[in-house]
Amino acid sequence: MSEIKPKIRIGQSESSVRNKRISMVVFAIACAGGGYAAFNYNQKTSVVEVPVAKVRKGEFTIVVRARGEIRSVKSTTIIAPQVPDPRIVMIAESGKPIHKGDVVVEFDAAQQEQTLLERNTSVRTIDSQIVQTKASHRIVTEMDGMNKMTAEYNLERSKLEASKAEVVSEIEGAKSRIDVGISQGELGQVAQTVNTHKATQNADLERLDQNKDKAVRDVNRARGYLGNMVLRAPGDGIVNLLPNFRSQGSWGSSPPPFKEGDRAWTGAAIAEIPDLSLLRIDLKLDEVDRGKLELGQKLKVRIDAIPDREFDAKLDWISPIASVQWRGMGMTEKTFPARATIDGTDKRLRPGMSASAEILIESDANQLLIPTRASFTVGGKPSVYVQKGPNFAVRQIQVGKRNDNETVVLKGLKEGEVVTLENPAEAARKQKKL
Repeated sequence: MSEIKPKIRIGQSESSVRNKRISMVVFAIACAGGGYAAFNYNQKTSVVEVPVAKVRKGEFTIVVRARGEIRSVKSTTIIAPQVPDPRIVMIAESGKPIHKGDVVVEFDAAQQEQTLLERNTSVRTIDSQIVQTKASHRIVTEMDGMNKMTAEYNLERSKLEASKAEVVSEIEGAKSRIDVGISQGELGQVAQTVNTHKATQNADLERLDQNKDKAVRDVNRARGYLGNMVLRAPGDGIVNLLPNFRSQGSWGSSPPPFKEGDRAWTGAAIAEIPDLSLLRIDLKLDEVDRGKLELGQKLKVRIDAIPDREFDAKLDWISPIASVQWRGMGMTEKTFPARATIDGTDKRLRPGMSASAEILIESDANQLLIPTRASFTVGGKPSVYVQKGPNFAVRQIQVGKRNDNETVVLKGLKEGEVVTLENPAEAARKQKKL
């Protein structure tokens, strides 16, 4: 018969053994509280690290998350005027504050000043031509008047001679009557010449007047061009220089913004001055989230560059048509553009900042919640691994709604119980391989 070993080794007191046992119990509890538990695997006791979480009661929410960019609801665009070949000689610095009346863009005015000088010279030349033409017309008119007067005098004299036909010979009387007819013809010819001269003079003056009108319009146009050489800010704001799409940038990169020395074109959008008092966020919604949203829903907006503040917003517009973006290699991305107006302002907010938004779809208070990672399928039914001391036990549960992070538990758990976020057996196998 073998000798029975004593429970207390020689040289050890009972109190030291008791203290050692207490220390081991405290260590085991500490490991369980910190997410570490002992799991009996293959009849051998080993320590397996398993992440755990407590079942809690709280508000269950379903939200749609999206990324976007801050934009101004009202923005003034500075557009290149209708000026031939405008070249930028001065432009405001992008991102800098600007006040009403400050110069945003200034174009080279030398060519327009030369053009205005030439147009003014043309107007003065035409004025001189009109004066000369009118003087020539007066001379012709006076000569026509003299010719008409002479013709009328000759006619009257011929009539007088013809009236003597009764007292002179028949031959002389006939000759006098012939002279009357000739004088009448000459008077008619002079009258026709006078009318022709008047029509010609009116045409000449009308042509000169048209030329002058065109020259005056050219002067006004050149003066207008010259006045548009300087574009000023219509109000206070921040200057945002826009890309010059005709600039030769590096392959695959975005076009650079306008700069001094660039040549613009009529109607080119050179810069914009956003109104910072009213901003919005432009969103890109996933196709699966489009049907969950309605206009007027509230958003929570977080700006990447302003992490210490959260902004409220309201969904204003959702595109009825998807936007398809090509990603290369035959891959596409389909999203639905949307906009939401931000409530409130912040002096740090700037158009172009990246942001994220959460759109609240549903909210239920006082729900029993577990992390979605804690729900497993065992035997075809939803289950959890509940901590029981140093070990875990499988327990079936009844689940309700879920979101990306949490699941509602309808039956099978109580608040405060500890469940694993990983299958303990899988965790043991992974650790064994290590």
